[in-house]
Amino acid sequence: MGAIVGYARTSTTDQVAGLEAQERDLRAAGVTKLYSEQTSSIADRSELKRALDYVRENDVFVVTKLDRLARSIADLLAIQKVIEGKGASLRVLSLSLDTTTPTGKLMVNLLGSIAQFERELMLERQREGIAKAKAQGKYLGRVPTAKAQSAEILDLHSQGLGPSRIARKLKVGRSSVYRILATSRRRESTIEN
Repeated sequence: MGAIVGYARTSTTDQVAGLEAQERDLRAAGVTKLYSEQTSSIADRSELKRALDYVRENDVFVVTKLDRLARSIADLLAIQKVIEGKGASLRVLSLSLDTTTPTGKLMVNLLGSIAQFERELMLERQREGIAKAKAQGKYLGRVPTAKAQSAEILDLHSQGLGPSRIARKLKVGRSSVYRILATSRRRESTIEN
């Protein structure tokens, strides 16, 4: 058997007691290499990256709770894929989930299936809402800002302004400016031929 690698996280630096409790529980579970950090789940989790980089074949990656590890089921599945890809396993103490067992693997797959189902339901509701809004004449879609300003972009370019300055001045993306200028050049070369 390999190393038992632990990961602990709290969202803020004020949660020192929570971090200490996680570290204590992880050590009690036999963790020999511990990574911990105090950062939001949506921020860069550098210690999580270091822990995942450290994990090797036959290691066990341990966390106290699922929400300390992943920000969503999709995030959990991505992390689980990294762990599994290295030949290691995941253990979540609060759920008694251990992917070295068939039941643990089933639980992770069930969580992933539920997440996919929820996503598909959300997309279906979104499509229905858009269709209803279109039928009522209330849905116009996103306003194409740069395209609506094509004439102004071409005018500013003819005055000698570069694409970056035009983009800043009109508050549009620089790539949109380049696209409009390229389309204009293609039209001009087609007319000349």
